[in-house]
Amino acid sequence: MDDLRTGHRPTDRLDLAGTRDFTRPGAGRDRRDRVSSFGLRHAAGLFDEACTAALGGRTSGVALAAVGSLARGDAGPLSDYDLVLLHDGRTVRGKQVDTVADAVWYPLWDAGVRLDHAVRTPAESRKVAADDLGAAVGLLDIAHVAGDPVLSAAVQQSVAHDWRSNARKRLPELVEQVGLRHARHGDLTTALEPDLKEARGGLRDMTILRSLTAAWLTDRPHGSVDEAYERLLDVRDAVHVVTGRGRDRLAREDQDATAALLGLPDADALLTEVVRSARGVAFALDSTLRRASQAQRARTLRVGPRRPTLRPLGFGLFEHDGEVVLGRRTPPGDQLLLMRAAAAAARRNLPLAPVTVRNLTRDLAPLPQPWSEAQRAAFVDLLASGPGLVQVWEALDLAGVIAQWIPEWKAVSSRPQRSPVHRHTVDRHLVETVVEAAARRRDVDRPDLLLVTALLHDIGKIAGVHDHAVEGAPVAASIARRMGFGPDDVAAVELLVRQHLALVDLATRRDPQDPSTVRELVAVVEERPELLEQLRALTEADAVAAGPSAWTSWRARLVQDLSTLARDSLAGRRALRTEPGGAEELLTPQVMERLLVGEAHVAVVPVEGGARVEVVDRDRMGLFADTAGLLAAHGLVVRSARLRTVEETAVDVWHVEAPAGELPAAADLARDLRRLAGGDRGPLRGLGRQGEGSGEPAADVRPTRATVEPGASDDATVIEVRAADRPGLLRDIGLTMTRLGLVVRSAHVATYAGQTLDTFYVTGAQGLTIDPPQVARAIAALIDACDGTRPGAVG
Repeated sequence: MDDLRTGHRPTDRLDLAGTRDFTRPGAGRDRRDRVSSFGLRHAAGLFDEACTAALGGRTSGVALAAVGSLARGDAGPLSDYDLVLLHDGRTVRGKQVDTVADAVWYPLWDAGVRLDHAVRTPAESRKVAADDLGAAVGLLDIAHVAGDPVLSAAVQQSVAHDWRSNARKRLPELVEQVGLRHARHGDLTTALEPDLKEARGGLRDMTILRSLTAAWLTDRPHGSVDEAYERLLDVRDAVHVVTGRGRDRLAREDQDATAALLGLPDADALLTEVVRSARGVAFALDSTLRRASQAQRARTLRVGPRRPTLRPLGFGLFEHDGEVVLGRRTPPGDQLLLMRAAAAAARRNLPLAPVTVRNLTRDLAPLPQPWSEAQRAAFVDLLASGPGLVQVWEALDLAGVIAQWIPEWKAVSSRPQRSPVHRHTVDRHLVETVVEAAARRRDVDRPDLLLVTALLHDIGKIAGVHDHAVEGAPVAASIARRMGFGPDDVAAVELLVRQHLALVDLATRRDPQDPSTVRELVAVVEERPELLEQLRALTEADAVAAGPSAWTSWRARLVQDLSTLARDSLAGRRALRTEPGGAEELLTPQVMERLLVGEAHVAVVPVEGGARVEVVDRDRMGLFADTAGLLAAHGLVVRSARLRTVEETAVDVWHVEAPAGELPAAADLARDLRRLAGGDRGPLRGLGRQGEGSGEPAADVRPTRATVEPGASDDATVIEVRAADRPGLLRDIGLTMTRLGLVVRSAHVATYAGQTLDTFYVTGAQGLTIDPPQVARAIAALIDACDGTRPGAVG
């Protein structure tokens, strides 16, 4: 068998790789089977030859085993060989064992094979696995190559037994080591020169997945994650062939050749494939580690049968064991429920349970064109959820949901960015920009438009596009139109996407103090102050999401200076919402007759996602606060409202959601309003319990903004309030105005992305505008009411 010593060269394994069939379906698995079988046969031949020379052909008490990719059948054309020479410590003398080992190792080294080797007894192997977590994970894959199979089986069985027995103790160490490795080698989904093996989402993570399954703590995902793993192996194999070395890093200079070998058009397409595959592996590892941790806690805490602890979140959703899950009687296939579940999870920085994702996306009905108002509101709530959006969006994207909501998303999904200032792929950058925009939504009138624009501002970054802002603007407009935004809102989204680089370009490439620069910026936003604020918030969110080098203190100062000058030049041009009108359609003869006998008209009209509540009653001081409090006490969430007063008659229309799933009867609301008008505060007793046990995250801690709008009305004082929405907020505002002796003549109430934008037309008790000192007191009191505790006790 002299050829075993001289014939095994790197070129032999490269020839086995079959470079002409890298694009053939299934070629990767066939290639790795050939290469692995070749390596195992070669090692077995060397071992047999060594035993013949040193032991007279006897193999009892000695064996050769493989671990790593060679054992798993995943070896690449130039992968390392990981071999263990096992002996029982009795049958074969130590010098003979060393002789056999040298006769196996040296020919492999001479042939240019990178070799990781060890000589151990089964007991020593077991101890190494007990002391070294990495060795334990590796030995779980041990495969017999040649010699005495009893020795290989003994190691495999003892290591697997110890791994299962000590899983509860070793799991925290495993999680820690995985985190340290990821920190050291980076993230395969973001690196431009990724480490295919050790980075987050790489080949090593699949080994960890298998080890978790071997611990009997949980099963791992199959199907798509196995396909992703095979694609990463294909890329690694191609790197070996292109470089002629057993590398695991996909260097820039090798990417074009690697892409060509794999039949991909260019290096960007290659990185897109790598990122997409790595995302699948990383997500599978995260979810499997979570499952394993849950199983570990259950084994530790359970002393007998116990019922699961479910914390209600509304809309048939619950928090259970650190995940958001679906209630038993909640029907699948509902797009609105899916959006609400995603928002509930993201707001709490919790993952959606994998089974919940599967159930919610099974038989998913297509979205209408355009989306319903409730669907659009739920989607915006998801975008406003903060940092938790990232993991929830990833789960939905991998489940194919995002591409169903926004088909154009597929073109930017996992697409790399070569700019040195960007740290993420295009799609991940868009999501990160949304997170940053959500933190700045208090700065704009319409946070929903800001968030949607943030999500779509780089939607034009696809292959072959020269100016992604110009090309992406009509695409973004089309998406916003499908989402159900009106023509003016669609036009605003299109303008902001087209001009999303204008502010930072003008601020950094021109003199921000030059009046011509200011005029150019004002022209960009069409002389509209609200669009200037949108562009300012979008610019900062985009830059911060890109990376530290994109948003320096120098850039921030220049952008701020130019924005301030442009804002000053547009002072007094802000368009205000006009006072609500058109209440006559509810003032029917039947309603007026009921009012004459002291009965309010109340109607609860179910609509998709909630209900429209109509209230027509004799106007009185405190009616607004009582109605808002009563709706909150019944567990309803106000999305918007239009309040009007017509000849001392209040005509109010409230659009509400019912997270608990039940709408109050109109007769009950009418009865409770009569009791409240008579001084009985009993109907509001449930208000203090709203939110308890709902798992609602802490409210936005940024301060409320309350401003007076001079000149907005000739006979009323117009006050605008922007605050973080919470249960009972509108009642607190109403109580504050009642305490100050203010009458709410009419109001626009709206909630966008978890933020209220409420405009109140108020007068004094005599129906006149209020004087400046009273305005100042009102502004201060409203801010305190929104930011502090609820004013006054219920009852």
